[in-house]
Amino acid sequence: MRLSTRLLPALTDPLNSLNSLCFPSRHFSTNSTSRSLSPTPMAAAAIPKPSIAAVDIEEGIARRFWIKFRKEAIFAMYTPFVVCLASGNLKLDSFRHYIAQDVHFLTAFAQAYELAEECADDDDAKLGICHLRKSVLEELKMHDSVVKEWGCDLFKDSSLNSATVKYRDFLLATASGKVEGVKGPCKLLTPFEKTKVAAYTLGAMTPCMRLYAFLGKELQALIHPNESTHPYKKWIDSYSSEGFQASALQTEDLLDKLSVSLTGEELDIIEKLYYQAMKLEIEFFNAQMLDQYTVVPLTKGHDRAADRLVIFSDFDLTCTVVDSSAILAEIAIITAPKFDQNQPENQITRMSSANLRNTWGVLSKQYTEEYEQCIANILPSEKVEEFDYEGLCKALEQFSDFEKIANSRVIESSVLKGLNLDDIKRAGERLVLQDGCASFFQSIVKNESLIADVHILSYCWCGDLIRSAFSSGDLHVLNVHANEFTFKESISTGEIVKNVESPMDKLKAFRGILENCSNDRKNLTVYIGDSVGDLLCLLAADIGIVIGSSSSLKRVGRQFGVSFVPLFPFLVKKQKEYVEESSSHWKGLSGTLYMVSSWAEIHAFILGW
Repeated sequence: MRLSTRLLPALTDPLNSLNSLCFPSRHFSTNSTSRSLSPTPMAAAAIPKPSIAAVDIEEGIARRFWIKFRKEAIFAMYTPFVVCLASGNLKLDSFRHYIAQDVHFLTAFAQAYELAEECADDDDAKLGICHLRKSVLEELKMHDSVVKEWGCDLFKDSSLNSATVKYRDFLLATASGKVEGVKGPCKLLTPFEKTKVAAYTLGAMTPCMRLYAFLGKELQALIHPNESTHPYKKWIDSYSSEGFQASALQTEDLLDKLSVSLTGEELDIIEKLYYQAMKLEIEFFNAQMLDQYTVVPLTKGHDRAADRLVIFSDFDLTCTVVDSSAILAEIAIITAPKFDQNQPENQITRMSSANLRNTWGVLSKQYTEEYEQCIANILPSEKVEEFDYEGLCKALEQFSDFEKIANSRVIESSVLKGLNLDDIKRAGERLVLQDGCASFFQSIVKNESLIADVHILSYCWCGDLIRSAFSSGDLHVLNVHANEFTFKESISTGEIVKNVESPMDKLKAFRGILENCSNDRKNLTVYIGDSVGDLLCLLAADIGIVIGSSSSLKRVGRQFGVSFVPLFPFLVKKQKEYVEESSSHWKGLSGTLYMVSSWAEIHAFILGW
């Protein structure tokens, strides 16, 4: 278990930080007699999502919505169509079909701008919307040039797929005022009511503009400046151009301007429209015709009769926002007696909260200092030329000794004595997970087309905390491999059953799990982690995914020849290099790990939308 460097600031005000990290918007009793974290009845109730109107008003709603729903943009970027387009090996027939669909959609887009212009009550807004409508007409001209260049027959390819129809109808209905809870266009009697519809329309159109601007920039970054052979470079250049980026910003500015006078309820309507439009964009890309091999999603060719997907994941700071050591420390401090006092003979003796706080601080500081020194000691004096897994294993054996000594020091300090199992479970149930983590695991376990196992491998001192964190949403089926507290009548004794203390322990557990898998299926293994302790398992898995930006992980890995590659550019490269009948298998111990910034990328890569 790593004594997180985040522990020290957390201990400055343990009650407030524990409530904010594990128990958002809840209140807890800290009665030293009961020594129990007991939520009030109000705390047990569901916490409503704050209205967008309550968020910092200095930032426009267009920007806030984009940040809030950016994970949907990631799903759009990872669609098979976009990956093939980015790679340049998208088949021409698929691109022709896409252009035909997009022409129908852009025609509706221009109509929606026209209707929004009629509803806007401000001359500047009208002028801005008019300019944007003309930009769409220019975009249609670009499509027309593509039609001529690629030989598309829009009459032949004009049959609309259901996703295009759904998106078009949503857009035109919104622009006509047919929004749930809003009066129809024939009843829009006042200029203010018309302006609301203009704002709603921009709310439904802005996601498209921002998403295409985002995709244009992301895809352009993957094309070498001197490359002229990419067949879809003109398309990418168009959406990454300064002109289109400016149009996207102008659309967002207009949405902000038209929304200034709206109520919180009306802003919530725009938020729903924005989110609906983002989902329709993903469905639009997913509905495009593809008749070729694609590298995404990973599970697309999964055969229930022959394949098994085995997902391994670290827990602390991979799944969680804060390290579990900080959570357990704060539970101990909050529930400890305030002063040294006589305690009942039948209770486990505990130190006071003040002494606990000081002891935790000393342990955390010592761990941090020794961690840095240990990392420096295990690194070779010179970076190796080729990937050296054996050398890395030997180095991390020394690191394992450090972790075990640190754990023994914690046990001997008695700081883990006297924690109530119910308090630990409540903390786990309210533990804040990384955005998208729980939904990914839920999608895995609920996917009936997959044969999949999920294992959590963690240094966490208390497996009950992990099991509680995953207790909702059918995630109790996850297999947890961690250390365990020992309890006497539901009160921790301060001892730990040491199951997973080090990188070597994790690797042993990883290999043992695979050895115990039945031989009736072919295993595809994915390991997700964020720290040095995960390095051996990340490399041993068929696919090792690094989430976050641990500098020590990269520092150690690179010294032993490990390559860290951003996942999406690698997938585009893999798609580009694919040729019929070539092997597309993923293999462990390749020396390459794939970096992502969020669980949305992991979800999009493995499962798709």
